[in-house]
Amino acid sequence: MEHINLPVYLNDDERWAAVQRRAPDADGVFYYSVRSTGVYCRPSCGARPALRHNVAFHASCAEAEAAGFRPCLRCKPDQPPLAERHAAMVAESCRLIDASEELPDLDSLALAAGMSRFHFHRIFKAHTGITPKAYAAARRGERLKAGLQGDGNVTDTLYAAGFNSSGRFYAATPGLLGMTPGAFRAGGSGAVIRFAIAACSLGAILVASTDKGICAILIDDDPEILLRDLQDRFPRAELRGAEADYEQTVAQVIGLVEAPQIGLDLPLDVRGTAFQQRVWLALREIPAGSTVSYAELAKRIGAPKGARAVAGACAANALAVAIPCHRVVRNDGALSGYRWGVERKQALLDREAGK
Repeated sequence: MEHINLPVYLNDDERWAAVQRRAPDADGVFYYSVRSTGVYCRPSCGARPALRHNVAFHASCAEAEAAGFRPCLRCKPDQPPLAERHAAMVAESCRLIDASEELPDLDSLALAAGMSRFHFHRIFKAHTGITPKAYAAARRGERLKAGLQGDGNVTDTLYAAGFNSSGRFYAATPGLLGMTPGAFRAGGSGAVIRFAIAACSLGAILVASTDKGICAILIDDDPEILLRDLQDRFPRAELRGAEADYEQTVAQVIGLVEAPQIGLDLPLDVRGTAFQQRVWLALREIPAGSTVSYAELAKRIGAPKGARAVAGACAANALAVAIPCHRVVRNDGALSGYRWGVERKQALLDREAGK
């Protein structure tokens, strides 16, 4: 866990300067009261500036209240910080969506959160990286997959997942599942997945494709592990290996591994939640030889507080190098976890840097 060093304000002049610039990093370090209004505030409060001779400083809310001041109704210094309150509100909204058979409309969600619909929409997207509608669609997809893996029939499953008509259900399932509901339920039965395992400088590599494009690029030291991974994904799919005309596809992927800067001019069959796909698209826009932090990538997709969720999406990526999650590093530039090993991550970055 990272330790955050809070700033130290050694005297009232420094505290007053922080209040004048409404310094957010001073929140929680001290509070200030205004004699003319009888309230106390956080240093970052957006209220009308007070005159210096009316201002006093306090180490805690309790100290300010003991001096006879009441909490400001604007910055609510006696409550958790605004970011924490927003996070809690978004979490509660997600629970409300999860518990609803159909997506609550935006006005209802905003009303429950005590915000305008536009403010709520902006805050929700800032914390999750996706809109309430996209979140609901992703959760519906998860319920759909779980239902199809159970014992119920397809008709019951579509309504339980939140689809109110079979037409919408069958229109949505190719994007959610990559195949028909029946084929998904059968573990990929009827789906044809072509694959091959070869050797590259990073170890054994498995490349697999559906009729839509490459669906997996997996790397490991043990070819058996790669094959089991593919079989676990689609235990009843028709896996076709050792096809001569597939060698060119494998060769192109190996060429990408050996020289990541050349790119890959092949279609991809990318499956994931709405948020994951946004992260993966942003990853493909990072130029070879460049790196970004998880926090910076979160900002790029419009989710500045979603660095941890971005890291999760990187970990879920099943298309090594083609979706270059190896280009994401920690804030200090150090390498962090990589699905296929930190040593391979370093090797790919070295190649892109021409080392």
